[in-house]
Amino acid sequence: MDKQRLDNWLNSRKKRKNSMRPELLFDGIRSGNIASLAAGITLLESSTPEDHLVAKSLLSLCLPFSGKSIRIGITGVPGVGKSTFIESFGLHLTAQGKKLAVLAIDPSSGKSGGSILGDKTRMNDLSMDPNAFIRPSPAGTSLGGVARKTRESILLCEAAGFDVILIETVGVGQSETAVHSMVDFFLLLMLAGAGDELQGIKRGIMEMADALVITKADGENVRKANAARQEYQNALHLFPSNPNGWNPKVLTCSAIQNQSIETVSQLIDQFVSHTKSNHSFEFRRHKQDKYWMHESLKELILNEFFANETNQRAIEAFEKQVVNGEISSFAAADILYKQFKNTIRGEH
Repeated sequence: MDKQRLDNWLNSRKKRKNSMRPELLFDGIRSGNIASLAAGITLLESSTPEDHLVAKSLLSLCLPFSGKSIRIGITGVPGVGKSTFIESFGLHLTAQGKKLAVLAIDPSSGKSGGSILGDKTRMNDLSMDPNAFIRPSPAGTSLGGVARKTRESILLCEAAGFDVILIETVGVGQSETAVHSMVDFFLLLMLAGAGDELQGIKRGIMEMADALVITKADGENVRKANAARQEYQNALHLFPSNPNGWNPKVLTCSAIQNQSIETVSQLIDQFVSHTKSNHSFEFRRHKQDKYWMHESLKELILNEFFANETNQRAIEAFEKQVVNGEISSFAAADILYKQFKNTIRGEH
């Protein structure tokens, strides 16, 4: 590398380092600069130790300015039309003068590790709205880490002044529990006419929902959607009552035809008003804060355990013994844990 190229490379690294200073990013985020917000979220998602330190400082700066948005989780079976619904719903919110951030956890390939990250192309009109910010994140192989970074991204978006944060999940499965633990309102989108309406939907997911919306209620599907709405409403009566005193509702809508989108928005407003009046809104947020402290602690402990070279060698040795039937999986885990505990004690 000649001197000129070396100087250019050093200058570019210096510029990047300066632009990544937490104080500068924070100033940009507070002023509503989307580039600064995107750069901040990229830091949160980075696996580089240096970026972790910057991200931690940035979060500390943003935390006092967070918490003022309404956080909404949206999930549903594949093909239910989540992106179409979010675009229609999002455009309705921005038309009311609200600033909207969409954080979408995108499915990653289990074989290649590649991620589609196509949410912006599926929400073309919303992505061009000056009052909207769409940020897809690859789910990868570890949902827990992505969920924690999504939670942190919410704080940055709130510090940037966004009024509503939408979290779109991968689909019906493990991700719902994680997303439910970081939102104020959890919306489950359903399809009508897909066989037995209550089959394939886990009871736990329906119990988490604050509202169900039957999508694609247009054309010849209107009758089926209304029938499904009644069936789901009857099913919800069988579930235990919510501690917050809210009775989940079932609605129908057509995102393509923009029908009943306003009704969904009004229902969410009713929920927020109800839960704030009886203080369950604040209670839920405090409970979530404690939950994420515990989850972050677990992640740190796990990362330290598996990053330890001595542990890695011991794990490989015990794996062979377990496979050969020389020791049970449970006994091996117990020994590994005790060895790790002794190592920690030795360091102190």
